[in-house]
Amino acid sequence: MKSRIVPRRKKIGEILVGKGLITAEQLSKFLRSQRETSKPLGQLLLEAEIITRDELTAVISEQLGIPHIWLRKGLVDPRIVHILPKEKALHFEVIPMFRVNNVLTLATSDPHSFFVFDEVSKITNLEVQPVLCRKDDIIEAIHEAYKAEVSIDEVMASFDEAEIELVENPTEKEISEIAEMAEGSPVISWTNMVLLRAIRDGASDIHLEPQPGKFMVRLRIDGVLYELMSPRLEMHPAVISRLKVMANLDIAERRMPQDGRIQVHVQGQKVDLRFSSMPGIHGEKVVLRILDKSKAMLDINKLGFAPAVLDRFKSLIRISHGLILVCGPTGSGKTTTLYSAISLLNAPEKNLVTIEDPVEYQLERVNQNQVMPAIGLTFSRFLKHALRQDPDIIMVGEIRDRETAEIAVQASLTGHLVLSTLHTNDSPSAITRLLEMGIEPYLISSSLLASLAQRLVRTICSECKTQYYPPKDISKELGCDESKKLRLTKGKGCSSCYDSGFKGRTGIYELFEIDQGLQSLILTNPTIETLHEYQRSNGSLTLKNLAYQKVLEGLTTIEEAKRGTSMNA
Repeated sequence: MKSRIVPRRKKIGEILVGKGLITAEQLSKFLRSQRETSKPLGQLLLEAEIITRDELTAVISEQLGIPHIWLRKGLVDPRIVHILPKEKALHFEVIPMFRVNNVLTLATSDPHSFFVFDEVSKITNLEVQPVLCRKDDIIEAIHEAYKAEVSIDEVMASFDEAEIELVENPTEKEISEIAEMAEGSPVISWTNMVLLRAIRDGASDIHLEPQPGKFMVRLRIDGVLYELMSPRLEMHPAVISRLKVMANLDIAERRMPQDGRIQVHVQGQKVDLRFSSMPGIHGEKVVLRILDKSKAMLDINKLGFAPAVLDRFKSLIRISHGLILVCGPTGSGKTTTLYSAISLLNAPEKNLVTIEDPVEYQLERVNQNQVMPAIGLTFSRFLKHALRQDPDIIMVGEIRDRETAEIAVQASLTGHLVLSTLHTNDSPSAITRLLEMGIEPYLISSSLLASLAQRLVRTICSECKTQYYPPKDISKELGCDESKKLRLTKGKGCSSCYDSGFKGRTGIYELFEIDQGLQSLILTNPTIETLHEYQRSNGSLTLKNLAYQKVLEGLTTIEEAKRGTSMNA
């Protein structure tokens, strides 16, 4: 009988060197110090400030194969936390997070506290699954979770408990297991906690992804994905089924993509969740888009416009007729800008009509319509009918084809203000895009009032921001006097910002207004290079100029400004 070969567990020093956190020379030096002092290698590196505690925790997590997660509000189930008395939790510096069947997930900062895990297992009569978290976060979570009653059930207040049935040709054993998990409070509690965590942390999307051997949950916050946790893969079918029931979808269909909508109540606020599933080789991946109107920035004055650009844009959207285009890539905030403009213009004496795909936020006194291509209700067809509804202002979610563009232009020429979006890199490109669609130059020249290009950049976290003196080449790049010391701001990283140094986002807006000179230029069917030259000669501020202003104002970093505006570093 062959003996099973157990792979050698890597040492902490090996992992640190492999990740580039320390050099081989530093490792040799500190190993000598370890032999002299008998202190753990990690402690010596922390004392010398060579690595951070978070980096050490991540390395230990990798070495021992114990998950490392961020412990934040909403992730601890208050209905399970009291299974361990508070004094025990403080003494052991651990906190129960949630329970699935007979397994208790326990947050700890010391993965070697086996006697603690044994003691908790005896007290709770459950199998303990440790996960690594920061000690400070655990202590904070203990005081938070044990001090007050938190009603997680309020998240799903509008839903009845539904029985989970199994999917596509399973065995009877699978049916029994998944039904038991999906119907039980552990899966419901876990799902509620993930939703609460995402909503409270301001996430825009929740990604639920089956991977080889694990089930990964990620949140998109300020445009960047962060891994929240990796629960056991066995939970995946029950969690996805639970979400499908909430979205009124077919839980027996796993081979085709499905889309739906979930509405939940959190602390008195109504939050919409857009459900999207996609079948993959490891199982269904689900993405939930969070549409929280209470957190939506629909005040045009708070979006991040430069004062001069904001004044001109406000003047333009108050003109009674014409076409205004908001440009930028997917996820750059174009729809939010349109909503904020509509909110500013919304008045009892105005008839506002929107054509969207989909309707993201519902606005009072605005006639909102959602396109349905499956039955022939496209942007162009809806727009034709909208013109018969006596509108003053029309918002078209996106101009995707020539027919929609032609109708939008004609509508703007017949006494309507039309607001819409285009996928272009900058504001001058809106003109060339319309020309490429086949719109006549004289129609563009007569109808277009302005194009507004925009990007979103992350703002520096207020909890951990610090100032520093950049090198001279950075001062020169920012257009500052190199002989004077320039102070810039950056974030060090903290628990409030997922250690990224950023929290929240602000917009950068480039306005290309159509004046008489530009109207004449459009009639010549200009190239994009000609339009860029006109923009420079006219002294218009570009996305790059405006992004660098944000850096100098201490709102973001130069690296983020370059990343957010797609400029080369």
